Amino acid sequence: MHSYVHDRLPRSPWAIWQSCLLLLSAFFICFFVGSTEAVAHAVTEGDKGYIQEISGVNLLPFMYLGAKHMMTGYDHILFLFGVIFFLYRIRHIGIYVSLFALGHSTTMILGVYFNVGINSYLIDAIIGLSVVYKALDNIGAFQRWLGFQPNTKTATLVFGLFHGFGLATKILEYQISADGLVPNLLAFNVGVEIGQLLALAVILIGMSYWRRTPSFLRHAYTANVAMMSAGFILVGMQLTGYFAS
Repeated sequence: MHSYVHDRLPRSPWAIWQSCLLLLSAFFICFFVGSTEAVAHAVTEGDKGYIQEISGVNLLPFMYLGAKHMMTGYDHILFLFGVIFFLYRIRHIGIYVSLFALGHSTTMILGVYFNVGINSYLIDAIIGLSVVYKALDNIGAFQRWLGFQPNTKTATLVFGLFHGFGLATKILEYQISADGLVPNLLAFNVGVEIGQLLALAVILIGMSYWRRTPSFLRHAYTANVAMMSAGFILVGMQLTGYFAS
């Protein structure tokens, strides 16, 4: 599927330097974000305090929080970026994004409703691994290493389930009132989907412009290596937080 990316592996010194620059950029971006929040898109004190003070049905506040959570969830956005990296048709994009949404909506709603959470460091580390997986998939690594291509739709759905557990863990941190839980939870999920669509629109606009330039195929491999490196950095940050806590 991505054999043309393999044919464009960086061989010249300049291409190697470009790869190094992108890797360094990914590192400093993740380091900066990680220095402000120990856990990816953690609950801010202001939001947490507000949610703890209110009870009953509050649809708009929860929609806002859901959209904010997705728009500031750089690990979710990185995975989404990887998923659509080589998708050109709107129908294909819709299928994969729908599978991802189905996965994270299912585990988010069930996780919160049944009060099932996973350690936030561990689940965010798994989410970081999903970014690594998608980057490796995009450069055809599994085809070369294993001799076969894993089902990309199934992988998107499965990792969507893990991303949903990450969302559920964050919602449980809000310690929201049981009064109006289901409507508020559904409103939060609607907000998440709105945020995802907004993030997707920005990504698609940028990608559509980049794909029209000759540099897309030249730097597609390097961009995915940078994304994979960012995923590994996210995993390292979360595991460090887990063992240090």
